[in-house]
Amino acid sequence: MRYDFDKVYDRKAYLASKWCVEQVFGREGVLPLWVADMDFRVAEPILTVLRERLEHPIFGYTMVSEGFYDSVIRRLESKYGWKVEKEWMVITPGVMPAVNAAVCAFTEPGDRVVLQSPVYPPFWSAISDNKRELAVNPLKLADNRFELDLDDFKNRFERDGAKAFILCNPHNPGGRVWTKEELTAMGETVIGAGGVVISDEIHCELILKGHSHVPFASISEESAMNSITCFSPSKTFNIPGFHTAVAIIPNEALRQKFNETRGRLMGAPSILALIAAEAAFRHGDEWLEQVLAYIESNIDYAVGYFNKNIPEVIPMRPEATYLIWLDCRNLGMEHDELRSFFLDDARVGLNDGAAFGPEGKGFMRLNAACPRVILEEALVRIEKAVKVLRKR
Repeated sequence: MRYDFDKVYDRKAYLASKWCVEQVFGREGVLPLWVADMDFRVAEPILTVLRERLEHPIFGYTMVSEGFYDSVIRRLESKYGWKVEKEWMVITPGVMPAVNAAVCAFTEPGDRVVLQSPVYPPFWSAISDNKRELAVNPLKLADNRFELDLDDFKNRFERDGAKAFILCNPHNPGGRVWTKEELTAMGETVIGAGGVVISDEIHCELILKGHSHVPFASISEESAMNSITCFSPSKTFNIPGFHTAVAIIPNEALRQKFNETRGRLMGAPSILALIAAEAAFRHGDEWLEQVLAYIESNIDYAVGYFNKNIPEVIPMRPEATYLIWLDCRNLGMEHDELRSFFLDDARVGLNDGAAFGPEGKGFMRLNAACPRVILEEALVRIEKAVKVLRKR
């Protein structure tokens, strides 16, 4: 079927976090292009299986079906040629619970864990809240694209003694799709130092034209045996509210450690989440193909609009995700002023770049996964605010 991604739905009526701007931003009238969910209806096969399940009037605890495991196995092999075993999989209520559990399972309090800044904000708290030490490997910004600083990365392990690395693959907020060569170089460094790679691959299916995702664990047997891969349909198929993910851990000893920690931190999987996820993996590709085309068109529109009408703001064209990292440093503001400018002057709710690490100061993150009419209005608001700023 053909999906209409131009249709605008009233999400605030159902308390969608993205649209509860008064609670999030402290004011009304803000157009929200921040948190990473889409303003698009989900694939019809997902709605169909949920409707069918809701016909049964009891919603007790549930077992994970063989069909769910099979859908994950088939999808990873068909998409990436990565053959995984059912025994490697641990179901979790989301990627971040899995990341936190992995930090606790594979490191000790006081151990250093490497992040590549700027990066997804909850990674920082996954380290500090669990009494581990941050070891930051800042990404290099070259020609408006993030690149790996391998020499500095090696120092974090060989000199500073880091024990683990949280990899964001693809990268959030920059949308980089790490190449096999980059992943291999990072993996050899971590594994050579006796560390573990915790790979968040939640955006792995939101890959834009001209790029290909490589699961870290698929690179080699050594990579697989020294890593945990966190995988979920939530971002790809716009079902993040169901809170379900799969941790793939080929190494039995690591898997046992993870399961021991998981048992202390997490409950059983959600019955509707498992049903929705299986339907997405099996029958969601028609929707996914269409939504990726729409997202890419929105990204093209937004990048072109900034370049033509708001040259003070430099958009980083993503290779994956529907997120656009905006370099706002040419606006000449301190970061607190920048936040106020977008909220008070432009009345557009974006993600604060400083939340992604010190290297994010002067930047903002924009979510382009919305009907075009909303994106157009947001860009017009930003342009008007910048025009006023120019006159000051």
